[in-house]
Amino acid sequence: MNQKNTISAIIIAKNENALIENCIKSVSWADEVIIVDNGSTDKTVELAKKLKANVFIDASKNFSGLRNKGAEIAKGTWLLYIDADEIVTEELKNEILNPPAGGQNDKYAGYYISRKNFYLGHEWPTKDKMIRLIKKEALISWIGELHEHPEILGDIGNLKEPLIHNTHRTLSEMVTKTNEWSEVEADLRLYTNHPHMAAWRFFRVMGSAFWKSYINEGGWKAGVVGWIESIYQAFSMFITYAKLWEKQQKI
Repeated sequence: MNQKNTISAIIIAKNENALIENCIKSVSWADEVIIVDNGSTDKTVELAKKLKANVFIDASKNFSGLRNKGAEIAKGTWLLYIDADEIVTEELKNEILNPPAGGQNDKYAGYYISRKNFYLGHEWPTKDKMIRLIKKEALISWIGELHEHPEILGDIGNLKEPLIHNTHRTLSEMVTKTNEWSEVEADLRLYTNHPHMAAWRFFRVMGSAFWKSYINEGGWKAGVVGWIESIYQAFSMFITYAKLWEKQQKI
């Protein structure tokens, strides 16, 4: 690798058998591809190794720890973080290489990359954005156990081209992931001494989740998918806070 200016693509994955190949192939142009596998029980690791990715196993539930692990391993001067259900398009690749991570004297320490989200196979009306391209020497640390974000020394720019994010692909998959991660969410709230769960709090968190998805994010424009996704967001909040209530009863 040319250490003057190189890119390490870091992918966090767990049981992404159906998506990991396309994800890795979309960053095959990077100087190295690192998979931080979160304890997959399917063929994710096997497929990643077949595509010559460098695979490291870390079964912890701390997402910041997983991203920091990738940074520690990476040899590149720039870190490109993507998830297994995301794809880097040719247009985004070209923007990354010319000039952000392709220039030697770039003024930014990191970049926001927007995501074109697809729910149940349909494009969602609004995009979100996250810091995903980071100069390694500027990264202080990722922070947050679940909803993580990077602490960076320097200014942050914006890239124009989006990632393709194929999330919430089937309802059964959504339910499985909600059941798994709501446990972590409930524990986090319990450990930070969340107020006792009264009945009215359920209506507030569920209503807020539905409003954010259906109104703020324009879910109403997505037809039936908008209804399903927005109601599901309310359901997801219900499960998280019901588990919190359950845990509070045991104290």
